[in-house]
Amino acid sequence: MTTVLLVDDQALVRTGFRLVIESEPDLEVVGEASDGAVALDQVRALAPDVVLMDVRMPGVDGIEATRRIAAEHPSSRVLVLTTFDVDEYAFAALRSGASGFLVKSAEPAELVEAIRVVASGSSVVAPRLVRRMLDLFAAHLPTASADAREGGLDPRLRVLTPRELDVLRCLAGGSSNAEIAERLVLSLTTVKTHVGNVLAKLGLRDRVQAVIAAYECGLVGADRRPGR
Repeated sequence: MTTVLLVDDQALVRTGFRLVIESEPDLEVVGEASDGAVALDQVRALAPDVVLMDVRMPGVDGIEATRRIAAEHPSSRVLVLTTFDVDEYAFAALRSGASGFLVKSAEPAELVEAIRVVASGSSVVAPRLVRRMLDLFAAHLPTASADAREGGLDPRLRVLTPRELDVLRCLAGGSSNAEIAERLVLSLTTVKTHVGNVLAKLGLRDRVQAVIAAYECGLVGADRRPGR
């Protein structure tokens, strides 16, 4: 059974989500919250598998709540709800540690599937879409380090082998494991091993976080796309 916490400042919205989620035999809503502060208390008390998080709420908003949950309760994965498929809120949520985002206009079946995917440890957003978001909001990213500007390597990436760096560049380009295997002339098993090593060494939870890390470290960027 996958447990879900609903966070939205509109009671009617929460009721609609509850009806959809609880119609599934493997999903259970264990709590509700109307703002980020209450959500944090609920996460501490209930330890839900998935937090379905609205972003625009009074008081502690969904972005700050997501940041705190990701830092303090990493076993509770956050799925953020946004109004548009690419906007600054979704971008901020992913940087804060969300495992994915979904537009509020999604079909009930998409919502249910997204909850299951996030609960399994995967992310709900195509890496290519993350790259597009990062390009759109590149001005919000930290300035690349001096090493990166001079063609060197950000200190955070020095734990990676040259091949793992190649794999990270491919991940940042939105490539699937199969595409990485073809591009780098590696077996699929080897690629999976490299991807796992990249995530473990950099302390990342999923491929989406890997894309963001590659941008933040200056490995790729709006003007340094993978493959150029």
